[in-house]
Amino acid sequence: MRKTTLSPVIAGTMNWGDWDKKLTTSEMVHLMNICIENKITTFDHADIYGGYTTEAQFGKAFSESKISRDKLQLISKCGIQLKQGRPNSIKHYDYSKDYIIWSVENSLKNLQTDYLDVLLLHRPSPLMQSDEIAEAVLKLKSERKIIDFGLSNFTNSQTELIGQKTDISYNQIQFSATHHEPILDGSLDYMQAHDIRPMSWNPLGTVFREDNEQTRRLKKLLVALVKKYGVGSDTILLAWILKHPSKVIPVAGTVNIARIQSLMKAVELEMNQQDWFAIWTESMGNEVP
Repeated sequence: MRKTTLSPVIAGTMNWGDWDKKLTTSEMVHLMNICIENKITTFDHADIYGGYTTEAQFGKAFSESKISRDKLQLISKCGIQLKQGRPNSIKHYDYSKDYIIWSVENSLKNLQTDYLDVLLLHRPSPLMQSDEIAEAVLKLKSERKIIDFGLSNFTNSQTELIGQKTDISYNQIQFSATHHEPILDGSLDYMQAHDIRPMSWNPLGTVFREDNEQTRRLKKLLVALVKKYGVGSDTILLAWILKHPSKVIPVAGTVNIARIQSLMKAVELEMNQQDWFAIWTESMGNEVP
């Protein structure tokens, strides 16, 4: 059973640091406050972001912000071992008990907090052992270093493997209007059936980043829907995700303040059922069977 309550839209921090925007401490403080003012109180991290640097940069900003810890929720992920920033000869995954515990404690130090609201295993490893993972999770929960536990990018069978030994509250997957496979491959059905809350990374998909037949069809439809609903295309695409009964939580990586201020409009937008199917139809390029 989940013990955390996350905001309906999550702020993704992957682009805040060295991998993209290179925000200063004061810029991060400002962005945190803008998010919280707009009821986006959950921040999604991973130890690897910025080559293992973004968590510490965020932690410094969080400390300087004087924002109370109970005003926000922190998610982080572990398990990916990069060559950048670590003495590794090859990129790999590590889900040994000692490494999971060490990773969490390192993230806590970097984020300048006593606990994570949610710990996610970042990507599945062929060598992961469910017993060892469960032991790490139990220890971290008993010490109040994590509140809830989940997965990221795990298939149904991989989730079943881990779920035999420990409770899984979340699975963060790729899901959007242009990447709708989780509707068809049973992922969202499985999560509904097992009370696992999906999070969606890259929730806007490739609509604004690629020019192909799929995105052109969607953009043409979005022109009409923007006019109909009186909101931006990005809001409509998020509302499409939010309408799914599995209660998907989008992870939005924007640092644009105007877009952050509009994100929660998607939560309030009640999309017509036929409009939902129209978006899915244009994404697939054919009608439903």
